[in-house]
Amino acid sequence: MKLADTPALGAGGVTHGGSSPLSPTMKIIFENKDIIVVDKPVGMAVHAGVGTSEKTLVDFLLEKFPEIKNVGDAPKIRPGIVHRLDKETSGVMIVARNQKTFEYLKDLFKSRNIEKKYLAVVHGKLKEKMGRIEGEMGRSKRDFRKQSLVRGKISVRKERYSLTDFEVKKEFEKYSLLEVFPKTGRMHQIRVHLHSIGHPILGDKKYTFKQYKNINAPRMFLHAASIRFTGPDNKKYFFESRPSAEFENLPKEKSL
Repeated sequence: MKLADTPALGAGGVTHGGSSPLSPTMKIIFENKDIIVVDKPVGMAVHAGVGTSEKTLVDFLLEKFPEIKNVGDAPKIRPGIVHRLDKETSGVMIVARNQKTFEYLKDLFKSRNIEKKYLAVVHGKLKEKMGRIEGEMGRSKRDFRKQSLVRGKISVRKERYSLTDFEVKKEFEKYSLLEVFPKTGRMHQIRVHLHSIGHPILGDKKYTFKQYKNINAPRMFLHAASIRFTGPDNKKYFFESRPSAEFENLPKEKSL
């Protein structure tokens, strides 16, 4: 099963600039005096944390852009990082090159003035081809390693409002390709939201159902496809990233 030729994947490339290698598997999409835009590969952590031993995105950035070492709210841990992608998620990320830009971008995210689009391949076919998922979410009281959406008897710690819009772009026998538009930026938000409506992301081992655990997926099929915003220089920016080759060949669900 292939995703080729679907409009959701676009034609690749970016509006501003070309790309240059940052590591063997990661590229700089764009850079100027204020921002760095990178194409993060799947499997790379953004910054060090518990259990992180391999090189992170921050490690690569500090080698090439040492000036970011004092930028941000917690520069010793995540210098220049305004927003994050999960280790298992690939795609476009913006990094601030100075503190003034960091504060500017932080306010843009907080006021929801940055447009983000993700591609997600989920299990099953959705009855509603376009919809909205919203509600309070936070760290699960049942399992501190997970985030949960508040519903029924499920309660969480430090609940915060979350909102995600989605649209089905293509359907396969047992999967669906979605365009997903998170309007808030909670931890694991897209993964939790899609799981909450009964359609977990293919390859997501944390937020899934028992019947999908034995499927041999090469990755988690969530990709930050594009981002649009107005920069501190008042220019309009749009960057996009084409998903990896795995998105072109979906695994068969032999266990179903």
